[in-house]
Amino acid sequence: MKAMPDSPSHADLEVARRVLTVEGDALSALARSLDGRFSQAVDLILKVEGRVIVSGMGKSGHIGNKIAATLASTGTPAQFVHPGEASHGDLGFITRKDAALLLSNSGKTQELTDIIEFTRRAGIPMVAITSGADSALAQHADVALILPAAREACPIELAPTTSTTMQLALGDALAVALMTRRGFSADDYLVLHPGGSLGKKLVRVADIMHAGSELPLVNQDAVMSEVLLEITSKRFGCAGVTNGDGGLIGVITDGDLRRNMHSDLLKRRAMDVMTAKPRLVRAGALGGEALRLMNHSTTPVTCLFVVADEDVAKAAPKPVGIVHVHDCLRAGVA
Repeated sequence: MKAMPDSPSHADLEVARRVLTVEGDALSALARSLDGRFSQAVDLILKVEGRVIVSGMGKSGHIGNKIAATLASTGTPAQFVHPGEASHGDLGFITRKDAALLLSNSGKTQELTDIIEFTRRAGIPMVAITSGADSALAQHADVALILPAAREACPIELAPTTSTTMQLALGDALAVALMTRRGFSADDYLVLHPGGSLGKKLVRVADIMHAGSELPLVNQDAVMSEVLLEITSKRFGCAGVTNGDGGLIGVITDGDLRRNMHSDLLKRRAMDVMTAKPRLVRAGALGGEALRLMNHSTTPVTCLFVVADEDVAKAAPKPVGIVHVHDCLRAGVA
């Protein structure tokens, strides 16, 4: 269908830009409004031995589900409990070791009443996210995070849009502040995200490298006939050259063999043919870093020798493994 002279697509773009501007302005106002209460909320949650029980009704409930998932995946155990179900038995999910995080834009959501009363009666700490500073939710909370006044982005200013955007962003801020306080690392994140693309991006070199007898290594004084046998038997297309202490001082690749293709090649020593100071990768590095090092500069390589993280700066570190580009690709690192 051909667009009319005043194309609806132009009006759509105007609406979209207005929505994003309104919500962006609200997020800026939210950032400016944060004060010591935010740190109080972080302190409160950090003291909890159990979980953060997140709850909200309607659109706030959908946002609460996402906040609970983000908290759980970043080191803060959390669970969403629907307020309607809570009134019919699911209050049993909430223990005295937990904390509650309740969301309501108005702060007057009737369905949250039973959870509020339960937390107050049981002495369970409670954080509120609401725009209603004078609401029952805010007044009963141990810490109330108040959203700044902002109009909803929809044309009738009724559908939760700006308010839920602020709720979601504030939940993200809490999760990130908590993971920062906990010292939650990439290794911790990998433990909780072993599958999917996130897990693949966090694969460590130590997890995919070849070690022990699989390492293609020769002594610096080995003759090249021995080197060729090592390269052929280990099938990495290269061999590491070590000194008397087992430290890696060079590498011999197919390129080195071609550059030294003379009649006396098989009688020469490994140290005479090798390329000194080979490219190395830390055992604790991510697989993506290994790929970057392999593809570095104008001389890409297909293998890297792996050394312990603390030895990478040494002149002749002892190799602990070798990683091939195919190992990275098989692990889904790209």
